[in-house]
Amino acid sequence: MRHILVFFFLFCINVTSAADPLPSWNAGPVKDAIINYVKCATNDGCPLYVPPRERIAVFDNDGTLWSEQPSYFQLLFALDRIKTLADQHPEWKTEQPFKAVLENDLKAVAASGKAGLLKIMAVTHSGMTTDEFADTVRNWIKTARHPEKKVHYTKLVYQPMLEVMNFLRANGFKTYIVSGGGVDFLRVWAEDVYGIPPEQVIGSSIKVKFEERDGKPVLVRLAEIDFIDDKEGKPVGIHRFIGRAPVIAFGNSDGDLEMLQWTDRRDNTLKVIVHHTDAQREYAYDRNSHIGRLDKALDEGQEKGWTVIDMQRDWKRIYPNSASDD
Repeated sequence: MRHILVFFFLFCINVTSAADPLPSWNAGPVKDAIINYVKCATNDGCPLYVPPRERIAVFDNDGTLWSEQPSYFQLLFALDRIKTLADQHPEWKTEQPFKAVLENDLKAVAASGKAGLLKIMAVTHSGMTTDEFADTVRNWIKTARHPEKKVHYTKLVYQPMLEVMNFLRANGFKTYIVSGGGVDFLRVWAEDVYGIPPEQVIGSSIKVKFEERDGKPVLVRLAEIDFIDDKEGKPVGIHRFIGRAPVIAFGNSDGDLEMLQWTDRRDNTLKVIVHHTDAQREYAYDRNSHIGRLDKALDEGQEKGWTVIDMQRDWKRIYPNSASDD
């Protein structure tokens, strides 16, 4: 009976409103599911109604809000930093994984495993103040270009997802990024690109300590892991930094599964998976990908009736107009 009532309410508030809040989406069940959910969740009396104080929406970043191939963009930032710093470290010409980075041998970088990646992150993300790191990221974001698409990385954000976030905020939802990527990397540019302020960005972090340098207080980044905001860490991060369980969650990989499950504890929620199916305009990958693997989450999402975005079918555009995806 309850499912019949929900269907009735959703039918009554169908997508016949004057202005299309998601113009970069093709008409279909996925677009309808998002719009109808928001209309019902903000309509007191609708079975899916969510009080304003509980309107929390969380988004993974890599592969959900911007591209993540051929490697996570923050790793590409770190590799670029190795090349920039190489003149100060002649020993890197023979020392792995730095040798592989300087030779653009990504397979060898990957083969170095977690230990190799930690070495790369240690020399590129620590030893500087938080302000120095922010300036480094800011300069990289302004100048660096994607190795395949040859545009600035912030041109590779998903236009349809920008529209979703704007639509949610216009309807009283608070939007958060909950990413496995580094929180200090994201906070530099997330507000300008996504409209999400630094205090609403949750991510992995390294330890920092307070010091005085040249008579001024600073926070210095240490080569020690503080918190990993991935997989089971995502619900923990949400609890720690938001204090409310979300009612909307968007993800794209098995790394987001626990966040989607945490959101699914309640009936009046929306769980959405971005499935990369468009090899021509973006990339096509899922179960066998080393980056953004989507396997268990896809199975569970289909089993439980979560909303699954088919990029090729559901998105009229992938990127903003300034980055062609025709």
